[in-house]
Amino acid sequence: MSASLATDGARAVGPAGAVAAADGPGFDAWIADRRARIELALERALAPADTHPMRLHEAMRYAALGGGKRIRALLVHAAGEALGAPARALDCAASAVELIHAYSLVHDDMPCMDDDVLRRGRPTVHVVYGEALAMLVGDALQALAFESLAAAAEHGVDARAAVSMVAELARASGSIGMAGGQAIDLASVGVALDADTLEDMHRRKTGALLAASVRLGGACAGDADASMPLLGRYADAVGLAFQVVDDILDVEGDSATLGKTAGKDADFDKPTYVSTIGLQAARALAERLRLQAREAIAPLGPRALRLAALADRIVLRRA
Repeated sequence: MSASLATDGARAVGPAGAVAAADGPGFDAWIADRRARIELALERALAPADTHPMRLHEAMRYAALGGGKRIRALLVHAAGEALGAPARALDCAASAVELIHAYSLVHDDMPCMDDDVLRRGRPTVHVVYGEALAMLVGDALQALAFESLAAAAEHGVDARAAVSMVAELARASGSIGMAGGQAIDLASVGVALDADTLEDMHRRKTGALLAASVRLGGACAGDADASMPLLGRYADAVGLAFQVVDDILDVEGDSATLGKTAGKDADFDKPTYVSTIGLQAARALAERLRLQAREAIAPLGPRALRLAALADRIVLRRA
């Protein structure tokens, strides 16, 4: 399994909410299988590289395929499978969140934003294809994400539920979600934020799409109203935990392991959990959020094992 989700001693929530050891090899096999499935789903969603205009479609495939932790798509599958959602519907939702994530990375790496040259161990899209085409790549991936999500209505999801899912993804990726968080981030360079303001920024910038991934997976199951509040609390905890750990790894990690430039936040004088509350407090916060996530889904019993193990992997990861 990729080191990006490797941990030591991952544990999960048992049927009565007690802590039980997760099936490490079995969970690793599940991750590998779902990643392969996600890659195939993205292959189907993206136009072939030789589709006119060829350079745009080639660059879209470069941006979206062949790398990444796929944690958002894994959350879609884990949540949906816990509630019995159709597999092909989960493919649609998983593709959608990964396409939104890919578009955001393409734009985020551009010189007008974070100005990064390395992503997933490869040169960033604007380095390879130029800034103008990179902008169009992001635009096209975003549009394709909603096309992919709408297709869930063809695979067992009620049409009204599919419309609600489209609205969910739009909110998570728009001005009150990811894009809004990025705007706050850009305005906060060199600014000392208090912990509450920092949390608000990160819940939007990173947490919103991660949380939406969980909710979309659950929504694919149809009659899941009773379980959605549990998934919502879990989603909010893992969404913030992911960013807290990212802030820690930006300090402790190296570029080769992370697959992106380490130390960028400090170089750009961006507020992070490490700079705001300190390294040890950030680690403690990540652990509290991990426990909150696992506690939230304890009532789901053994159906929640993969969600719980994903929470562990998000917090205990090394990249």
